Amino acid sequence: MLPLILKSAMVRLGGYSPGTTEYISWARTLFFVPALVGGVFGLLGGYLTDYFGRRRVLTFSILLYAFSAFAAGFSTNLYHLLICRCLVFIGVCVEFVAAVAWLAELFTDPKQRERVLGFTQAFSSLGGILVAGANELCGYLAESKSLPAIHGLHEAWRYTLISGVIPAIPLIIIRPFLPESPAWQAKRNAGTLKRPSIMELFSPALAKTTIITTLMFAASYGIAFGAIQQLPQILTAPNKGHQQVIAEGKAAVAAAKAKTPDMTEAQVKATAGNANDRAAAKVTQWQELGGLVGRVAFALIALVAISRRNLFRLFNWPSVIIVPLLFWWISNNLATDSLTMIKVGIFVAGFLVVAQFSFWGNYIPLVFPVHLRGTGESFAANIGGRVIGTFAAWLTLTLSDSSPPDPAKIAMVGAFVAGGYAVLGGVLSFMLPEPGPEAHE
Repeated sequence: MLPLILKSAMVRLGGYSPGTTEYISWARTLFFVPALVGGVFGLLGGYLTDYFGRRRVLTFSILLYAFSAFAAGFSTNLYHLLICRCLVFIGVCVEFVAAVAWLAELFTDPKQRERVLGFTQAFSSLGGILVAGANELCGYLAESKSLPAIHGLHEAWRYTLISGVIPAIPLIIIRPFLPESPAWQAKRNAGTLKRPSIMELFSPALAKTTIITTLMFAASYGIAFGAIQQLPQILTAPNKGHQQVIAEGKAAVAAAKAKTPDMTEAQVKATAGNANDRAAAKVTQWQELGGLVGRVAFALIALVAISRRNLFRLFNWPSVIIVPLLFWWISNNLATDSLTMIKVGIFVAGFLVVAQFSFWGNYIPLVFPVHLRGTGESFAANIGGRVIGTFAAWLTLTLSDSSPPDPAKIAMVGAFVAGGYAVLGGVLSFMLPEPGPEAHE
C-alpha cells in the first residue's frame, strides 16, 4: 500500500511537497523504519512460532496487521501513520514466517508440499492486485463522495489503508477450523521439541546456510524496494512526473472546479492526488499481475527436478539486466506517451522479481530443522529481506535527493541500486547450499 498512498499522505498530514528536505526525510523514514521494526519484532515472532506453535502466532499476526492498517486510515499526523505502519509491518513479517512453516509441515509429500507452498504464495500477488484495484476504486469513491468523510475530506489514500482490515474477516470465520502443524505438535507431545535458539543458527552446521540465505533474501527485496516500489512516486511527481499521469490530475481538478468553483486549496490537492494515484494504480496493477504470473510459473517449475541454485538463477539472472534497463529507460521517457511500454516493462520486472520471493518460501523450510524452522525463516526474511533489503529504498531516496524533485533521477538511481542488489544475489547463488536428503523428512 505504501507506494500508492505515500505522496498524498505526506501532503495531507505534513504539508510536505515532493522534493523538499522534509518530504525526502519522511519518505525514507516511512519506507525504512517500519521495515526495521518489523524485522526486529519479526525475528522475535519466528522464535515465538517455534515456541508456541504455528497456528496461534499466524492468527494473531494477521489480526495485528489488519487492524493496524485500518487505524492508519484515521491518522492525524505523520507520527501516527508511522506507528501504525510499524505495527502493520510487524504483523506481516511474523505472518509470513508462521504461514510458511505451517504449510510446509501440513503436507508431508515433497511434490505436494512444493505445489502448496508455490501456489499459496501466488495469492500474495493476488493481494497486491486487489490493493491496486482498491486504490483505484477508492479514487472514484472519493471523487463521488460515496464514503463518509474522514477528518473533513474524502481522500482515496485513507480509504485504501482502511481496506487492509478485509483479510481479518475470513480469518475470524475459519480460525476454529485451522489445525496445528502435525510435525510441531507431535514433537511437543513427545517431549522431543528442542527450545529454539537464534545462536544455533550460527552453529557450524547452519552458519553458512543462515548467512547466504539472509543476504540473498536481502538481494531479492532490494531489487523491489530500490526501484519497483518507487514507480508510483516517479509517475506522480508534481509537474515532472509522467505526462499522462499528471494530465489526469489536472483534468480532474478542472472538472471539479467546473462544478465547485470555490474549492479550497486542500480540496484541489486532494482531487489532483486522487486522480494521480488512480492513474499510478493502473500501472501498479501490471506489476502485481506480472508478480502473480511469476509466482504461478515458479510453482510449476519448482516441481521439475532441477537444483535450487538453477531454480533461483532462472529468475534472478534476467532481472540483473531487465530491471536496471527498464528504470534507465523510464528516466528518459517521462515526457513521452510511453505509459503502455512502462506497463509491459513493469509486468516483466514483477514476473522476475516476485517469483524470487516464492523461491524463499519453498527453499527455507527445507534447510532448517523443525525446532528452528520459524526462527531460521524469520532471520532470513526479516533481518535479510525486511531490514537489509528494504534499505535499498533509503539508498534510492537519499542518492536521488534533489530540489526541485526530479523523478527521472529517482528512476536512474533506482536502476543502479536495484542492479547492485540483483548482482549480489546472482554472485551469492554460487554458494547457496543445496538441501540434503533429510529435507524431505
